[in-house]
Order: sequence, then C-alpha cells, then structure tokens
Amino acid sequence: MEPAGNRAFAPPPLVAAAILELDSPAAERVGWSFIALYTLAFMSTSLLFLAPLLVTLALKVNSLVGIQQAPSSLALVAGTGALLAMFGNPIFGKMSDRTSSRFGMRRPWMVIGLIGGSLGILIVALAPDITILLVGWCIAQLLFNALLAAVVAVLPDQVPIGQRGLISGILGVGMPIASVSATFLVKLFTGNQLAMFLVPCAIAGCFILLFAVTLNDRRLAREDKPAWSLREIASTFYVNPRKSPDFAWAFASRLMFVLAYAFLITYQAYYLLEKIGSTVAEVPQQIFLGTLAQSAVLIAAALTGGRLSDRTGRRKIFVFSASIVYGLALFVVAIASNFNGFLVGMAISGLGFGVYLAVDLALVVDVLPNPGTAAKDLGVFNIAGALPFSIAPALAPTILAIGGGSYGVLYAFAGACAIIGAAAVLPVKRVR
Repeated sequence: MEPAGNRAFAPPPLVAAAILELDSPAAERVGWSFIALYTLAFMSTSLLFLAPLLVTLALKVNSLVGIQQAPSSLALVAGTGALLAMFGNPIFGKMSDRTSSRFGMRRPWMVIGLIGGSLGILIVALAPDITILLVGWCIAQLLFNALLAAVVAVLPDQVPIGQRGLISGILGVGMPIASVSATFLVKLFTGNQLAMFLVPCAIAGCFILLFAVTLNDRRLAREDKPAWSLREIASTFYVNPRKSPDFAWAFASRLMFVLAYAFLITYQAYYLLEKIGSTVAEVPQQIFLGTLAQSAVLIAAALTGGRLSDRTGRRKIFVFSASIVYGLALFVVAIASNFNGFLVGMAISGLGFGVYLAVDLALVVDVLPNPGTAAKDLGVFNIAGALPFSIAPALAPTILAIGGGSYGVLYAFAGACAIIGAAAVLPVKRVR
C-alpha cells in the first residue's frame, strides 16, 4: 500500500508504466557500457566521501587541536556534518524527483553536488581553525549528498529487477576500490595537505561528469510536476512504518550496520595511534594497508554475493550472514594487540562488508514503497547511512570514558551493533 504522505505525488502514467516495466522479469537489460560508466560514477562518489573520512579529516583536526582534544573536536565536526547529510539527502532526493529540467531529473543535481561539495572540501583543506573547518565540512556533506541522492536514484530508474543484485554487487566493488584509491592518494601526497584533500575531488569529478554527460536521464514534463505543499515537505523525511514495514526493518538493519562501520572508519586513526602505538607518520600507510586487505576480500565477496542473490532469488540470508561476519570482524579488531591483528580483522570485515554491499541495496530497492518517488524514498533510506556518522561521534566519548579510554571497548560495541543489524533484517517479508 502506498504511504499516505506519497499519495499527492503519483508518477505520471507514462513514467509509472516505464518504472513498472523494470519490475517485470521480461524488462530489457542494461548493457555493459552503462554498467561500467555507472560503476565509475558510483565509485567516484564514494571516493569524495571516503578520502576525508578515512584519513585526512582526522589528521587535519589533529593538526589543529592535538591528540588529546582531537576525538571530541572530530565528534563535533563529523557529527554536525552527518546531521546535515541526514536532512539534505532526502530533501535533494525529493527535489530530484520533481526536477523538470531539459537536462533531466538526476543530471543537474550530480553537477551541482559535485561542484558545491568540492568547494566545501577546499575550505576544509585551508581552514585555520575548527570553526572554519566545520563550515567547510558542512558544505561538503550537504552538497555531496545532493550528488549521492541523484546517483543512487539511477538504479531504480534504469535497472530492471533481474539485474539489481548483479549491479548492486558491481557497485559494491566500487566502494573498496574507492577506499583503496582514497588512502593511496592521501599516502601519495602525504605532506601536501591541499593535494591530500583536492586530488581525490579532481579525479572523482572527471568520472562523475562523464557519466552525467552520457546518461539517458529520465525527464519530467512541467505539466506533470506536482505543486509543493506542507504535507509534501513533511513527507520528505518520513515513510510510514505501519504501511511499509519491510522498508522500516530494512532501514533499521542498515542503520545498525552503518553505525558499526562509522565507529571503525571515524576512529581508526586514533585507534592506531593510541592502542597500536603507531606514529602520526605511519598512520596513512597503515590505513592504506588495512583498507587494501579489506578490499581484496571485499571485491571477491561482493561479486560472488550479488550473482548468488540473483540466481537464488534470495536477499535476506545474504544480508543477515554478512552483518554477522562483519560484527565478528570488529571483535577481532577490538582484541588486536598489534598492527598484524588489525590487518586480520580488516580482512575478515571485507568478507562481511562485500556480501552486504552486494545485496543490501538490491533488497532496499525491492522494498521501496512507491516507484514514483524512488529518489525521495531512497533519500529517506539514506538517513540510515548518514545518521550513524552523527551517532557514532556522539556516543564514542562516553563509550571511551566507560571503557577507560580503550578503543578495544569501542570496537567491541561496534561489533555488537552489526549483529543487531543482522537480526533487524529477519522480519522483512516482501523479499526472501
């Protein structure tokens, strides 16, 4: 049943018919040229987010305030930015769904998001204090989420249901490649702070613009564009869980899984400095090696998991198992006493993360409440991907205080979050 908040925005008949055709087993499959360009754009979007989150943002904060003050300052910056992202993604998703530009519904927001977010990263790179850094990071988070909302919406727009597991798996491969690329580029330009921030933006921007130019984008006729209303604006951030329980459970599962991931990537620099005893100069190289170990396993797991999900017609068992494995990997990281132990935990996490990335997006697309508001609903769902980056920094100081400053305790808590996320996917009924 369609959520009450969405009734005022039914898709135009021709658009609705085209969307419904994608849900038919007989729908025309997309070609490999589209898949390749889409994967590069998706991977590049991940690169924009991951380069600062994995290394440079934490190191920039550390350079401004020192290691003792860094965790709380990073909590302020990362948490505020993530809060803006949480609201920005569904807003830009709704605006994308209602865009009647002659350039299409998704393309304008890809370009606007890329340019605006890159400007925010420039401000972060040049920031002389935490206040300016916070302003720059908020701009980057807000505008990059406009880009993300448009890129993610291309999946339900263009890809038939019979290919979603495969393409979700291929897109999942893009994230570890982006992670490795981000850490490698940062390592390559260690010592040049401006290049550490801006080179990933320049490289990612080329691929995103290439996809935007070649995309056969959906178009919305001006006469079919619905008027804004207070009810419509309120529905931007809400999908009725009673009318769409599968969507709600999938949301809860993603929230807990990403919370575990947010703890890992936000605090791994400080984990290496404090628990493993690494030096500041060693951290970029060690994060690169950890990301490489994770990604090598992740790529194989994502490609295999996506294909198996399509062939078996099952989604839940893959998401459940992947979340359990990821949680156990974080327990391994929590008890590690040296860098080799950290590498083992990261490699195991790649197995869980790979299968999860391959299948979870396909599961989510399969349980969207209304195909006519795909970008908006995916924007709501992306709150589950943004909110943890506010929750994790808010909770981390308390968890560290309770644990006597132990990052092992912090990562054990993160592992428990992933396992809770596994349990949350079990009540989903619309997909197997």
